[in-house]
Amino acid sequence: MNEEKKLNLTVASSPHVASPIDTQNLMRDVLIALVPAMVMGVVFFGPRALVATLISVVACEFFEWAYRKLMKKSCSNRDLSAAVTGVLLAFVCAPTLPYWMLIIGDFFAIVVVKQLFGGLGQNFMNPALGGRAFLMLCYPVAMTTWIVPGIGADKWAGLVSGEVTMAGADIVTGATPLSADFMHGGLLPEASLLDAFVGNVGGCIGEVSALMLLLGGLYLIWRGVIRARIPVAYIATVAVLTFLFPMGGNDRLTWMLYQLCTGGLMLGAFFMATDYVTSPVTKKGEVIFGIGCGLLTVFIRYFGGYPEGVSYSILIMNCCVWLIDKVGKPNRYGVTKEMKAAAKAKAKAGKEG
Repeated sequence: MNEEKKLNLTVASSPHVASPIDTQNLMRDVLIALVPAMVMGVVFFGPRALVATLISVVACEFFEWAYRKLMKKSCSNRDLSAAVTGVLLAFVCAPTLPYWMLIIGDFFAIVVVKQLFGGLGQNFMNPALGGRAFLMLCYPVAMTTWIVPGIGADKWAGLVSGEVTMAGADIVTGATPLSADFMHGGLLPEASLLDAFVGNVGGCIGEVSALMLLLGGLYLIWRGVIRARIPVAYIATVAVLTFLFPMGGNDRLTWMLYQLCTGGLMLGAFFMATDYVTSPVTKKGEVIFGIGCGLLTVFIRYFGGYPEGVSYSILIMNCCVWLIDKVGKPNRYGVTKEMKAAAKAKAKAGKEG
């Protein structure tokens, strides 16, 4: 006689779909994709770029742990989202920024932008970009003090203290390609297109190398971490506008390529605008979001007081995601336009009756 087998069933609420991919795996892939850009940052700006990034990561992890501990909430450090915020915030800061200022930006990004709104999944804007905007408001000079990359032998200047002086030859200040001295004023930069593409130009720690950021973005698309719609729509919009409307009478193609290779476009398109929490979830919405970011970026670069518009364009579009998702909402399966029109007419007739 066969023994009866007992089935142990667990009753739980939806969703019932299990997946081996979790937040930690996604964030780990993002960190891996950022490694090439980090390497180029160290090559061109010295080991201080790496130290600043590590300090930013540690600070973000600490502030997230401390806040949730103080509020008696579960610890969320294992998901690596705070580490990604730390890396991205360091990447959009000047290599000369004092460490203590960077830590203040980390506090604002984690506590104010992320945790005060409920933590991961509840914030309405990208934490790293929110931290950068706060630092630009509080310390505009320090955030825009650029150095000439790749020159001088003393790469260790200001490494321990966090304060950069003019003692080392490698901290000679210089304008970025998008500054008012060059492209913001309608002039092509002194750097060649190859230097701009590789990253041998002045700028923020992790945004100068379009090549490495492009490789990292393609890795994320290949791994399925992000979809290509937002970055493609974003970059294509900037490319079309700058090709059609070059400044200063410059060659259309050359002007467009410089616009694509300089500034934070690649970093923003692949790593900031694609943030799961602050970007649309619908296919149509993602395209609209990317086009909107591209339009605002070009408008700010051409007509704004700031030479770079990537950060603010993404932040502005973050605030419009709820409306974009509403516009891009697909029709329910089996529901036609005629059925919708009939339903509206019936509802209207009922109200009038």
